[in-house]
Amino acid sequence: MALVKRIVFLYLALVLPLASCSKPQPQQPAAPGSTSNSAQPAPAPEKAAAAKAATATAAAELSGRAPTTPVTKVLMHNVILYERPGLQLRVRWLRGEVHPTREGAVASFDEPSSFVLDIHSGIIATSLSDISGILNGGLLQGSPLEKVSLTADGQQLQLKGTLHKGVPLPIEMVSDVSAAPDGRVRLHIVKLHVLKLPLKALVQTLHLNVRDLIDPKGATSVQVSGDDIYIDPDQILPAPAIRGKLTEVHIGSKTGDLVATFGDGRPEANEVKQWRNFIRLYGGTINLGKLTMSQADIVMIDVSEQDWFNFDLTRYQEQMVNGRIQMTPEAGLRIFMPDIDKIPPTAKNLAINTEWMKNRNLPPPAVLTQ
Repeated sequence: MALVKRIVFLYLALVLPLASCSKPQPQQPAAPGSTSNSAQPAPAPEKAAAAKAATATAAAELSGRAPTTPVTKVLMHNVILYERPGLQLRVRWLRGEVHPTREGAVASFDEPSSFVLDIHSGIIATSLSDISGILNGGLLQGSPLEKVSLTADGQQLQLKGTLHKGVPLPIEMVSDVSAAPDGRVRLHIVKLHVLKLPLKALVQTLHLNVRDLIDPKGATSVQVSGDDIYIDPDQILPAPAIRGKLTEVHIGSKTGDLVATFGDGRPEANEVKQWRNFIRLYGGTINLGKLTMSQADIVMIDVSEQDWFNFDLTRYQEQMVNGRIQMTPEAGLRIFMPDIDKIPPTAKNLAINTEWMKNRNLPPPAVLTQ
């Protein structure tokens, strides 16, 4: 696979999110660090009004009986999603829906491929160091590019690495990152140097051209037009699949993270910044282990006083087993969970997922059914 295409895929891996949800107490003070990564202009009055309406509805749903709806709704606030070792997505705010991938099937947290996450609005960030680590940890295997480092240069992305074209060649690429009007990610290459020289100066000498670096052939998610690369984020991440209208992508001025906004995520996030950390699922039908809840009413609540709720969909069973479950008078479920990184790696805890998956479809013991 061409080198820049792999880089592009990587940018997307961080832009999208994945596959989980977070704790509700709107009256509590804002958690430190829940403010925006970069200064943004005040939203237009109509957007601010829409955000207030959306979050007011969410607040009512959090504080009272879950509304009846055929589709499972999702709310997340201040959640770190563990996508894979070395990659974390920081979900400041997310509002969306969960849809089963098969007609008549039930979305199950135990089977990520069983559902799709539709993001209506949200803000998600990822550190460039996480992306660099994943690139160097195997995602570039078979590529002529290695020893990659990604850094922020103001509001631009800078990539440095070694390109193997017969001999090792130092390469540097700088690009602007933005959201295209159709919701795709746009990378506008402003500088591409090999041996610290512009690429055009080496075309004749090394028989190197732009297509050696950018070759979207066979990749329906990537389109090249001049100095612009357009990527369709809906087709990049593994299960569970994610869909949503990307409206803004930028580099956080304070953190240097890559920050992606879906829908009207920014004004909504400003409205809920005082809420604590949670994942909320309501309506439709959801499966967790042996529990299948129709007209779901589930809140996963961060028991820590930290800024973020660390949640791992592939290990959520450990968080549930090490947490506390409470039923509400309305037959809802409140699950008070520890952060995944706070669970001791004992043999008992490490065996939870295996035991869970082995027994989730087994009937109750015979002694209970006689």
